[in-house]
Amino acid sequence: MPKATDSIPRAVLNLKSALTTSGAQDTVQTFEDKVPTAAAAALVLGCEVAAITNSLIFELNGAPLLILASGAAKVDTALVASHLGSGKIRRATPDFVLEHTGQEVGGVAPVGHPRKIRTLLDVSLQAHPVLWAGAGDHNSMFSISYEELARITAAEPLEVR
Repeated sequence: MPKATDSIPRAVLNLKSALTTSGAQDTVQTFEDKVPTAAAAALVLGCEVAAITNSLIFELNGAPLLILASGAAKVDTALVASHLGSGKIRRATPDFVLEHTGQEVGGVAPVGHPRKIRTLLDVSLQAHPVLWAGAGDHNSMFSISYEELARITAAEPLEVR
């Protein structure tokens, strides 16, 4: 596991390592101001909110479920549960998120977690040639294509709204 340095938090180092280990480019950018929401990130990056990829952790039968959703989308958990043929999907608590990702709510990245998490990828994100996602903390984001994001996360494509 990468060690935190004075300037780069451990969660961001874990994300950077996951990117390069998977063969993806390390495109992490760190900002002075926090970008904990899709709207804040879009403003700083100068892109559409819909091109921001929110990494949302839910709880499904006691296990984490990561849904990579457009910043412009509100995840319909009943629809997702129906597609998965499963029971109720609940929004995870901040402690549950931290336990399973090693990252705090508002800074969760699609990869770089202690263990592989089942991941779903919002198909509406395909409309954007460049996506931006959290990079492990509240100040960092990285860019990636939909195809590359699907590859490095082994996500199941799904309509989430």
